This record gives sequence, C-alpha cells and structure tokens, in this order.
Amino acid sequence: MIIVTGGAGLIGSNLLAGLEERGHDDLVLVDWLGTQDKWRNVAKRALAAVIHPPHLMDFLHRQGSAVSAVFHLGANSATTETDGDRILEQNIAPSLDLWEWCTTHGIRLIYASSAATYGDGTAGFDDDPDPAALARLRPLNLYGWSKHVVDRRFMTLAGQGRHPRQWVGLKFFNVYGPNEYHKGDMRSVVARLFPQVREGQPARLFRSYRDDYPDGGQKRDFIFVDDCVQAMLWLLDHPEVNGLFNLGTGAARTWVDLATSLFAALGREPHIEFIDMPESLRAKYQYFTEAGMDRLRAAGYDRPFTSLEDGVARYVRDYLAMPDPYR
Repeated sequence: MIIVTGGAGLIGSNLLAGLEERGHDDLVLVDWLGTQDKWRNVAKRALAAVIHPPHLMDFLHRQGSAVSAVFHLGANSATTETDGDRILEQNIAPSLDLWEWCTTHGIRLIYASSAATYGDGTAGFDDDPDPAALARLRPLNLYGWSKHVVDRRFMTLAGQGRHPRQWVGLKFFNVYGPNEYHKGDMRSVVARLFPQVREGQPARLFRSYRDDYPDGGQKRDFIFVDDCVQAMLWLLDHPEVNGLFNLGTGAARTWVDLATSLFAALGREPHIEFIDMPESLRAKYQYFTEAGMDRLRAAGYDRPFTSLEDGVARYVRDYLAMPDPYR
C-alpha cells in the first residue's frame, strides 16, 4: 500500500497516475476535495481508500503493517496565507507526526518541501542539508517558513539517527501541468494565461521593480509536473537514496520566455503587456530562482528534464486544449 497525502492536488494526482501506470493497485488518497471540482483530478484513478487528512493517523494505526511508503505532498500551499495557526495545523504538525510514525514503523517517507524556503535567494539555491546552511535561509512568506521549519527539524532528527527507513525531502520549484485547475490564483501562469491567449488577448505579466531585471525578465525555474513524477518514481526504486534535494530543471527562464512558449504552442505571434504588481507582493517577490541540481544528479538521477518550450507545448496540446484536460 502506498499513501499519497495531497493526492488530489497537482503533484499528488499526477503521482497517483504515474503509480497506477506502473501497476500499483493499492493506492490511498489523503486530501480535502472541497467544492471546486478537485475530485476530477483523481476521477480516473482506481483507489483503495480516500481519507480526510484529520483521519490519516487513525488509518495508519489500523493499516500500518500494509503500508510500504508514504508520499507526503499535502499542505496549505498558498503563498499569500497569513493565518499562522492554520499553517501550523495543516503544514507543520502533520509533517512531524508522519515522520515520527514512519520512523517508529520503518516506513519510507518522501515529502514535499519547497523552493519558497530560499526566500529572496540571497543565500543561494543549493540544497545543502547542513543545519548551519539551513539556518541562513530566510523565507519571505508563512508558507515558505512552514516548509523550512519542517526541513530543519527533519535534518536534525536524521543527524541523530532518528529517521524513517528511507527519507527524502524535495524542494519543488515552479511546477506546472495538468490537474491544477482547482487552484484559482495559485495556478501556474501557463494555466492562467491560456484562456486569454486563446481568445486573442495579450498575455499580461508583472512589471519589474528592480533596475537589474527588465519587465518580464524576472526568472523562475519552471518544471513540468511529469518530470517531478519521474523523479519521485525513481526515488521509490532507489530506497538507498536519502536526503534533502532540489527538484527543478536547473535552468532559470524568464516570464517572457514562458509567455512566448504559450503563444507558440497556440500558433500565435507573441503579444505581451506589463501590468503593475500589487504593492502587497512587491517586498516578498522573488526575482530569481534556479535549482542547484548537483546533489540529485550525484545521487544517480540522470533523466533529462523537459524544456520549457516542450513542456508548455505538451500541456497545451494534451490537456488545456482538450475537452477533457485532466490526467
């Protein structure tokens, strides 16, 4: 039995699809489904159980001997969240509980961290798990801080030998791809711009408020969700690999590159306009992210990553432009 928390979300639902395609038939989904058609992300999956997050620990205590691995991807991922108590309840406490349970029962745990832990990038984007290196990071928002708290605690416990049989933390960078339609304003820019561009409207991007970045020249490490799935499946195949790893492409691209790729995928000439960034975001905005991928490569992962142009083209062709856009 493999458990996927956050299994109805973007990364989790695609992971469930990848596991099912491999022949795994004892998959457990843990998530809130809500009222935004999130259930459609997993409507094609054969599931052994669907569990609300507050009931997970009870389920584990009953079914623990049957569990082979836990992928803990569930979290409140809104970078605009301001309720610290909600973040504690949804992001920090469940992660600590799962680590303890997996450690006690010798179960493998692969969990989601985030590039948001790096803050403005002043301290770099190297996934150094050393406690001193982690202590230098300064996340810019509550979500990033919650992931950072968990990373620091897990690295401390691992250093003391108190860890699951396999333990891996993945600092996901800017993930895009099918099954993110429920996320509203937290959808990738590809998904948000697609309806506008398809209808002949311009792509609207934020202006830059730094002299060293032109409008639309802010950079992100965009990674197609299938690349994330392939990396997680590889980790499942390699239980000897442990640690904290970045998961991006290792190549930062501009927002203009992304918008241009979307126009190309739709066979249109680029038409980009720049709009003011809300003042509430300006002090917390990341102008550059790029995953250092040396540690995951050194661990043995050698699969190439999808280029931005190819990833956006696949997303548009196989999902966004289709009557059924779900994987």
